[in-house]
Amino acid sequence: MAFDLYGLAVVAAVFAVAGLVKGVIGFGLPSISMGLLSALVAPELAAAILVVPTFLTNVWQAFAGSYTRAVLRRFWPMFAGVFAGTLATSWIITGAGSGAALLPIGAILLAYGTLGLSGVRFRVPRRVESVISPVVGLITGLINGATAIFVLPGAPYLQATETKKTELIQALGFVALCASGALALGFGLSRPVDTVLWPAVLTALAAALAGMASGQIIRGRLSVAVFQRWVFIGLAALGVVMIARAFG
Repeated sequence: MAFDLYGLAVVAAVFAVAGLVKGVIGFGLPSISMGLLSALVAPELAAAILVVPTFLTNVWQAFAGSYTRAVLRRFWPMFAGVFAGTLATSWIITGAGSGAALLPIGAILLAYGTLGLSGVRFRVPRRVESVISPVVGLITGLINGATAIFVLPGAPYLQATETKKTELIQALGFVALCASGALALGFGLSRPVDTVLWPAVLTALAAALAGMASGQIIRGRLSVAVFQRWVFIGLAALGVVMIARAFG
């Protein structure tokens, strides 16, 4: 897909939808945008486009709340693990061929969608968080560096901890912030900045911010549980399509 007027319109539509989802449930922008864009362009190009929108929207999400200090104090080992793990494996997505990353990305999307639809709920006692958090963060980062998707196992883990809704959304924002920041650093270390992508990056950022603002309005008016169920269905479906393409 060329990044002409039509291509930029497609990018805007993808990130507007992904931003809308993120605004409602607190995550989903990289998962949805990576899944959709990877069906149209090489995964490493899709990852390069989503780094800036992901980072900046998560600066907003991470700090727009009253639990910033509490979240950092409680989950900093996880955030550090996410950053380190992502940096360690960021060379995988930056060096991947156009189809090499389809299978892992599809598998991550399918696994996360299936887990969400299963209704399985876990609880992590607070007394063991200091041991589990850095491990979960490292695994999340390793997966993110290879696929540009950081939802597993980080998001399910945070959902399993005893946190308030607003605190959870801020914690997810910090995970995404560390993941996208390390991925951006990894891109900078392994490949030169491609200025040809900047129109697509800026288009994606504007669309994601607009979608996120709309989603935050919807969050207060819509049943998050129902909306989240459809998000999981969409992620699982995207995963199946991408796995089929990988073997096709």
